[in-house]
Amino acid sequence: MNTARARRLPVAVVVAAAVVYGTARTLPAGPAADMNTIAEQYVKLVLALGQHDADYVDAYYGPPEWRTEADAAKGSLDAIGAAASALRKGVAALPEADDEMERLRQEYLERQLSALAVRVRMLQGERLTFDEESKALYDAVAPRHPESHFEQMLGRLEKRFPGEGPLVARYEAWRRPFVVPKEKLDAVFRTAIDACRARTTRHLALPDGESFTVEYVTGKSWSGYNWYQGGYRSLIQVNTDLPIYIDRAIDLACHEGYPGHHVYNVLLETHLVRDRGWTEFSVYPLFSPQSLIAEGTANYGIEVAFPGEARVRFEREVLFPAAGLDPARAGEYYAVQELIEDLSYAGNEAARQYLNGTIDAAAAASWLERYALMPPDRAKQRVRFFDQYRSYVINYNLGKDMVRRHIESRGGTAGNPEKRWDEFGRLLSSPRLPSGLTR
Repeated sequence: MNTARARRLPVAVVVAAAVVYGTARTLPAGPAADMNTIAEQYVKLVLALGQHDADYVDAYYGPPEWRTEADAAKGSLDAIGAAASALRKGVAALPEADDEMERLRQEYLERQLSALAVRVRMLQGERLTFDEESKALYDAVAPRHPESHFEQMLGRLEKRFPGEGPLVARYEAWRRPFVVPKEKLDAVFRTAIDACRARTTRHLALPDGESFTVEYVTGKSWSGYNWYQGGYRSLIQVNTDLPIYIDRAIDLACHEGYPGHHVYNVLLETHLVRDRGWTEFSVYPLFSPQSLIAEGTANYGIEVAFPGEARVRFEREVLFPAAGLDPARAGEYYAVQELIEDLSYAGNEAARQYLNGTIDAAAAASWLERYALMPPDRAKQRVRFFDQYRSYVINYNLGKDMVRRHIESRGGTAGNPEKRWDEFGRLLSSPRLPSGLTR
């Protein structure tokens, strides 16, 4: 491991941390209290907060003794919050680094610590509005859309699916023939994974030995999840509670695997943890700005790997036949999915109203049925997601849009696919924050 030496804190800066030891300790001032020391204490604080929040630590592959210490100490929320504030002040007191990556590292740690402190306050009972929470945790606020915005889009779908009864029921009736039979699901999903990996490795260099395991689970509020294990390995879980439509094969294979979450974590481990010795990236706190980058790149990565007609062609020639579906309908199916994609921000509006307390769970589900065209069972599952993950929902659609704008502003357009892959890989390997995507 090549450990990059960070700038040191001024002698006057004293940072309180080490909550994992049961009481807050004072970190050494001066030469010993450098960025690497702060990074270590940040990791331990994330692990400590994970003792109070089962969803908080999404991944950890640092020294196992740090987790053992956190498990044993069970630091209080008050102590964790105070330590996070102190560490954040320590980062803010650093002189601005000359190197861009070092500057990004400083900004990353400062914002991650800020989000950690907010999550502590939320666990202590503080309630923020949807927008306040998303800004504090994810460094971004999703745009607002009135009902009239979605009504215009639904008008186009009404013309596409004329008839009686709720539009969502007509849409679901049309969509039913595109469900992947359960007995074919694993083969279809693995075929999609192989294709996503092949397209990704043509453009991004991945380390030898990277791999992941796939499991099928039930009883979850999400449709798929990547649990990064470290050592270039992931566990990907696919929720089979509800019918899985053919588009989810590529979506999940790309989003959770290649070039999405698995590749993102592999590249961070390679370039930041192993090459630079930046231990803060050995832990992934879910409720933090890092998640907007993670989810945004995972969703945008789908169209990077399978742009436009290339996806329809692959579906028609490979996945539809593998699933036993009529390949002649692939173009029709994806033309409709483009219209449905325009409704993605309806989920944000449902979550915003629900979490702000202006509608209840039943009304939130009804909103999703009406404006996001989710059938009742899927709408109820989505409300359970709101209950568990709250404003996290912005990371998928807003994150994708922010990532796209960032990459296209650097020349990575659809008409320049090689540049797009280059910029995509560069973003996956960096500590850039959501607010930094505009720079």
